[in-house]
Amino acid sequence: MDSKRPSSRSGKGRSNNKPNRSGGNRRPSGGGGQRDRRGSGGGRSNHNYIPLPADMMVHEGVSLKTVEYRAETKFVDWPVNAKLKSAIKAAGWVYPTEIQEKSFEHIAALKDVMGIATTGTGKTGAFLIPLIDALLESEQPFQTLVLAPTRELALQIEDEFRALTIGMKYNAITLIGGRNINTDIVNLKKRSYHLVVATPGRLKDLYQQGKIDLQEASVLVLDEFDRMLDMGFQKDVMFLTDKMGDRDQTMLFSATLDKSQQKLIDHFLTDYVTIKVSSGEASAEHINQTVKFVEPDNKFDALIELLQQPEMKRVLVFAETKHRVKKVTKKLNQAGISADEIHGNKSQNYRQKALNAFKAGKITALCATDVAARGLDIDDITHVVNFEAPTDYDTYIHRVGRTGRAGKGGEAITFYDK
Repeated sequence: MDSKRPSSRSGKGRSNNKPNRSGGNRRPSGGGGQRDRRGSGGGRSNHNYIPLPADMMVHEGVSLKTVEYRAETKFVDWPVNAKLKSAIKAAGWVYPTEIQEKSFEHIAALKDVMGIATTGTGKTGAFLIPLIDALLESEQPFQTLVLAPTRELALQIEDEFRALTIGMKYNAITLIGGRNINTDIVNLKKRSYHLVVATPGRLKDLYQQGKIDLQEASVLVLDEFDRMLDMGFQKDVMFLTDKMGDRDQTMLFSATLDKSQQKLIDHFLTDYVTIKVSSGEASAEHINQTVKFVEPDNKFDALIELLQQPEMKRVLVFAETKHRVKKVTKKLNQAGISADEIHGNKSQNYRQKALNAFKAGKITALCATDVAARGLDIDDITHVVNFEAPTDYDTYIHRVGRTGRAGKGGEAITFYDK
């Protein structure tokens, strides 16, 4: 990596023209939902439930050597501010991941970036590190807006920002559904924010109430872009980004890349660099995947028997509906298996407490609708169990990808009706 800082970063006033990216100048920031339509779980739609063919959910995991990445640099050698290096060290990071190492210079040089990387590969750090460095080096502050598909992912991005800015006077706010919008309105009035992380529904609601000026942000990050499309947020994302007006930089991160998305990508990005650290095709090649054929009336007993095995230490259980998730959780607890649930009928506070208990190992099983299938930063999930098979392959991959994070091995078991 070049030891020279890629570009100067002095704040500039807002211009009516597209910013000169080669100059590396950022615009300064000023001060400063609808309910999330999916991602909160939700019941099945009116069409008949047709699960994926069983043979699509059977796979023997490949050797972990095929997914390892050896960084060419250490963070200590990166051309970033000393305060940021200290925060990175305090976070326990020594080597960058592939997406972090390959994207840094492009993001630092104010290029638009399309990053193809799966969850668990360090993509949040990939965009936060150069942006925080830019804040430290800029003469004037600027604001970054990050749109994320789920509440949990949004909170994790804010947490990572706070960890990487420890000891620095930078402000961040997360705007998500499931929390009192009046609290958001009060907090937005209090101060300027260097980082705004939001789910599309809540942000649109606040904008339409006139409580946030989207033109204050000069940098846009669209995280888990493919999942936002899956969850029906395309119109909201288009609306919000168009209201931002001219931007200095836009970054888009996606686990998968579909040709049908190209027109949308071209709408958001200008003269962009593509950084591909995964194939862009939905896969879980390093995860052992099996199907267990079960009589429908015996599914609960089969699940209890499975989770009583000693190797089932931290298990994420998926079901198709909120009602079924609730029932599965109740049955497990009655059988003496510690379990909790997250879905759209639970408050954000409840869901966060359940996630924290799961991360801390206080419960064995976390039962969820597809709200938990993307973006969750939970290490060492030993197993993913699909109590009900999903209806499409992308959802299946999103689910099983919660185990085997960052190239580690994992196990996925899908129950299939006999």
